[in-house]
Parts: sequence; structure tokens; C-alpha cells
Amino acid sequence: MGRLWYTDASGKRKRTAAGVKHEYEKFQSSAKAKAERASRNSARRSAMRKGLVHKGDGKDVDHKDSNPLHNSSSNLHVMSASANRGKKENSRRRGSRRSRWAR
Repeated sequence: MGRLWYTDASGKRKRTAAGVKHEYEKFQSSAKAKAERASRNSARRSAMRKGLVHKGDGKDVDHKDSNPLHNSSSNLHVMSASANRGKKENSRRRGSRRSRWAR
């Protein structure tokens, strides 16, 4: 398979081409990931039709319940991309039943 990561001169970890291919094959090409991606794109398109967001405006369409398949208008709202991507996932919040990483 080859190396998936390397460290550049500034000390940042970066993904190699083999790592990008591995991620796509393992995660992004699954049926669940495709359905969720299509649903997120649909939510963005519907917000664009309503005039809530525009290309290049730095805004994201947020799913309030963190379920990308739930696209009712009451579950969607527009927020800045930096705020949306900085939100904690429900699975990472304190008290969730998500299995913990081995320590």
C-alpha cells in the first residue's frame, strides 16, 4: 500500500497520494458516504434557490441535528463555514455512547 502520511519541513503531517486513494476507497466511496454527500449537496442547492447562500460567500448550510439525511427546512440553517466546521459532532460530546479510542 505504501506510506499514507509524511511530515513536511514545517512539521505538519500531510497525506500522500497513496493515502488519498486509500481514504477514498475505504470511506468516501461507501454507499452511506455517497448518500450523505448527495443529501448535503441537495441541502446547499435548496438554500441557493431560496437565496440564503451564494457561491463564495463563506457560509455553510448546517444540519441542526447533525443528521445529513434530514433535510427538512426546520432542520437547516445558514452559518459561517468556520463556525460550522468548528462545531463538535454529537458523537464526540460528553456522555455519548460512541466507543472510545484505545488509550
